[in-house]
Amino acid sequence: MQAELDRSMPILKKATPPAYFMNYTLTQARRASVMGSNGALLDSSEKLERWLEVQVRVGDYNVDNTHKISGGQPAYEPSPGTPAPLDDDAAVLRRAIWLETDKQYRAAAEALVRIQTNKEVEAQSAEEGAPDFSHEKPQMSYAPEANYQLDRKPWEQRVRDYTAYFRQSPNVLNSIVTFTAQADNTFEVNSEGTQLQHGQVRFRLELFIVGKAPDGMDLNRYYNFDWVDAKEEPNNEAVFAAAKTMVAELESLEKSPPLEPFAGPTMMTGRASAVFFHEIFGHRDEGFRQKAVNEGQTFARKVGEPIMPDFISIVDDPTMKRLNKDVLLGYYPFDDEGVPSQRVQLVDKGVLKNFEMSRQPLKEFPVSNGHGRRQLGAQPVSRQGNLIVESSHKVSNAELRRLFIAEIKKQGKPYGLLIDDIAGGFTFTGRGQPQILQVEPLIVYKVFADGRPDEMVRGVNLVGTPLISLTKIVATGDTTEVFNGYCGAESGSIPVAAASPAMLITEMEFSKKESSTDKPPTLPKPTVEGVKQ
Repeated sequence: MQAELDRSMPILKKATPPAYFMNYTLTQARRASVMGSNGALLDSSEKLERWLEVQVRVGDYNVDNTHKISGGQPAYEPSPGTPAPLDDDAAVLRRAIWLETDKQYRAAAEALVRIQTNKEVEAQSAEEGAPDFSHEKPQMSYAPEANYQLDRKPWEQRVRDYTAYFRQSPNVLNSIVTFTAQADNTFEVNSEGTQLQHGQVRFRLELFIVGKAPDGMDLNRYYNFDWVDAKEEPNNEAVFAAAKTMVAELESLEKSPPLEPFAGPTMMTGRASAVFFHEIFGHRDEGFRQKAVNEGQTFARKVGEPIMPDFISIVDDPTMKRLNKDVLLGYYPFDDEGVPSQRVQLVDKGVLKNFEMSRQPLKEFPVSNGHGRRQLGAQPVSRQGNLIVESSHKVSNAELRRLFIAEIKKQGKPYGLLIDDIAGGFTFTGRGQPQILQVEPLIVYKVFADGRPDEMVRGVNLVGTPLISLTKIVATGDTTEVFNGYCGAESGSIPVAAASPAMLITEMEFSKKESSTDKPPTLPKPTVEGVKQ
């Protein structure tokens, strides 16, 4: 890779237009997957692949072929890359790099011509006037290749056993359990002098079941285990305990009434709060959203201003591998632009301080802080890593519940809502869209002011607007919980983590969830003799 870079860069520097930056990234991905459903094996496979990505920038750091025009649309849409040979044959690899480099240079040169023409006739905002690419120090790091040893046979039996357990419940219409092992190794060089070799191994077990309420509403429960050391894989006891809880919750959901639209006091457990902050704050704090003219730019000019209560601070720290005993999926040593990951203080005592930055700079933030991320085949943009919410106004979870009930009474409401689990959600950040968020609570309870037992309900979405919702937090619990998942956005699906204590919010709004009207199956499930109940 370095040899081909040393050959091609001097030639393209003298071309018209000249290239000023080039980057070669080769990613080697080995992935094993075992999937089962309803007591049977669906798939057991392993795959090894390599993917080559070539970035060529023409022009200069201030204005290059990636510059956005016409209301925020890029003039340049680079290819997602190309499959690379699996053999370590220098001649074959250099040929693949040569062809992709030529392709990328031609596309970049054409784009720059359109950009230079367009700049003469279109006005630019102050944010758009920032440089297109940041100057960064070259990095050199050579870590050993990451790999795993795996016998898939035991996992094939385990997914059969786990899904057979789900089959016992008449309420579970379908079940899927998937085990994956993945080793990703990245090899990267660029014309600034960076040379990197680094990799990670991840293991994941996912349990998913589906049911249906009598009124036709689709119901589901999900649980996952993540680990990075093969010695830490969950034992059967832990998995069956999770499966038992999932079935119990699904059966309770089927008996639960749908909730009518509601606005009032809300309490979220730590995991639910973590997802809430990921959606409501994390995405809006991504640096590139402050620059593009078609973005809502919620926080673009609020640095130094309070945007939430002064007892809340937020960091994004992808250097953290764990929080207490929990693995954090958002860990990485270098981002996808070759910049070291960094701990960034985003909010300090309620005041906005910083953004998650890639190499796409802003006027006041001229360099990356290691948050340029992407899925293979997409272009890196600023994304979240490990979003950690901290609080200086912590009470015990029991006391937080007491404050919750007091707030319900204060507002004269018959009940408030306790959000125990959230599936995920989305947030509109584009300027041409309403600046709202929506997350999908999976486990919701009515908590009554008169002391009646909590009642599980279903069928609502949590909705709101970001600037108002963040100001409604009045207290937090004292136990931080972690949510690990995969976040999909402009640069594809990437592993992330979020962590937060439980939250008490004086007012949140809930709307009815879209629902199917298909009734449950007419025929009962077939029974299988010999299956333990």
